[in-house]
Amino acid sequence: MAVSISRKRSKPSRKLETKQSYFCFTFLYNFLNRISITLLLLILIYIWSSFSTIITGNIIHVCFASRKLNNLYCLSAGTNPSLEIPTSIAKNSFTPPLQIEANATQHGKFPTPSTPYTVTSRDVNYNDKDEEIANAVKVVEEQLQLHRSWRSDKNYAACDGRGIYVYDMPSMFNKDLVGQCRDMVPWQDFCRYFSNEGLGEPIANLGKGWYQTHQYSLELIFHSRVLKHPCRVYNENEAKLFYVPVYAGLDILRWHFKNVSNDVKDTLALELMKWLERQRPWKNNQGKDHVFVLGKISWDFRRTNESPWGSRLLELHKMQNSIKLLIERQPWHVNDIGIPHPTYFHPQSDNDIVSWQLKIIRSNRKNLVSFAGAARPEAKDNIRSMLIDQCTSSYNNGKCKFLNCSSAKCDEAESITQLFMESEFCMQPPGDSPTRKSVFDSLISGCIPVLFDPFTAYYQYPWHLPKDHDKYSVFIDKKEIKQMNVNVVERLSNISSRERENMRRFIVYELLPGLVYRDQNSELEKFQDAFDITINNLLQRVSILEASDKG
Repeated sequence: MAVSISRKRSKPSRKLETKQSYFCFTFLYNFLNRISITLLLLILIYIWSSFSTIITGNIIHVCFASRKLNNLYCLSAGTNPSLEIPTSIAKNSFTPPLQIEANATQHGKFPTPSTPYTVTSRDVNYNDKDEEIANAVKVVEEQLQLHRSWRSDKNYAACDGRGIYVYDMPSMFNKDLVGQCRDMVPWQDFCRYFSNEGLGEPIANLGKGWYQTHQYSLELIFHSRVLKHPCRVYNENEAKLFYVPVYAGLDILRWHFKNVSNDVKDTLALELMKWLERQRPWKNNQGKDHVFVLGKISWDFRRTNESPWGSRLLELHKMQNSIKLLIERQPWHVNDIGIPHPTYFHPQSDNDIVSWQLKIIRSNRKNLVSFAGAARPEAKDNIRSMLIDQCTSSYNNGKCKFLNCSSAKCDEAESITQLFMESEFCMQPPGDSPTRKSVFDSLISGCIPVLFDPFTAYYQYPWHLPKDHDKYSVFIDKKEIKQMNVNVVERLSNISSRERENMRRFIVYELLPGLVYRDQNSELEKFQDAFDITINNLLQRVSILEASDKG
């Protein structure tokens, strides 16, 4: 009887045990599955932090070394943004410089029709016979000639009645954006780069005057310098120039990798317009005497219908009259002016500059040529992979050194600076947009840049780089690279030591001081830095326009 009872009870016991085992197995399976998915996501995020491809609309954004973000190209633009040549420019002959200025003043902007003729920078070169493109290039060159006509040899420390008024703006336009440095992008803390008024943390290994400066810190650096400029006035009636300290580049940066609507991306730009329209100086002159400094490239502020990338700030009608200073200008807009990317070097005195000049002029340049960058396999028109192949080829007998920026090495100022100091030439092909911060890193290290696209520098920086680009660079048309008509290392080998030395001395002694932004808390007496040159030229433009009005 006892046995019988025991058997009857044993059946439900086994069922319960089986059910418990099933639930345990299911729980364990789900638990492990969730862990696997989590681990997989973490692995993907880690891989993404070294290399990633993001597709937005029809534009592919390729990210490199995003754990550090010091050289994250995808935050600049899409893949080789097209250069839109306005139809009126393409079909008509170019306009004389003074007429360009008059048109810009009269109509509020450089004429840009709704149906542009699109051409990428690869199609524009000095030998192009296409009449439309040739006319468009002439317009760009005439704009640069106009910009160069504003160059000043004066140092406006005395100001001569040309005051600079700095708007005291609501913090939402600047300080609040810096306050978001910890979560501006999902994987990176920007606070170490935006500290010290935009210079970033000091780099002890490179000595005095070297900082971990981010390539998008220009807005902070410029704002800090303008506040301390001797021409600053506090009465708007005494001003001839009005500086608008809006950190629009940081505003764009915080939305790049967040799933937000275009309306959200444009919120700050629209609020900015509302705020400016309430200011008497803006209304008096329709913004013609106002200056904006934008720490990202022009394309990031010119969002099109085809791509959700960036904002529409520079496409707003009321923004067309003012001067925009950018690290990369839009070549078809006369009021866009390119100024140097911030580098890691911010001298605190004239002696800092002289000491650095002597150091790099005496540097042992054991590499004929170097390339610091990463391939762009997704971009069919990019020549980087071909240059890497040439650089690493055994045919060149170790004359070229390649630093692969798909690793974090290119985030280290020491690695980049050392490579450039040890190289005669530095290859500077376009990345996600024509310009490169690396061009300025190489110049201040005495390394002669090798350019493959005129839009990388020649059509960008009329105040800081000379018209005669042969004095400081070597140009090799990228079409020659694509057609495999030239070996870059071999061609550079044919440049004599004397030619190299002459170019290097011009770079070091003539260009270098004007390409760096000095420490905000110091003074230079002998030299003018990039900021001084920019401000002096803006004030010179004020003088020219005043004289023109009186005439």
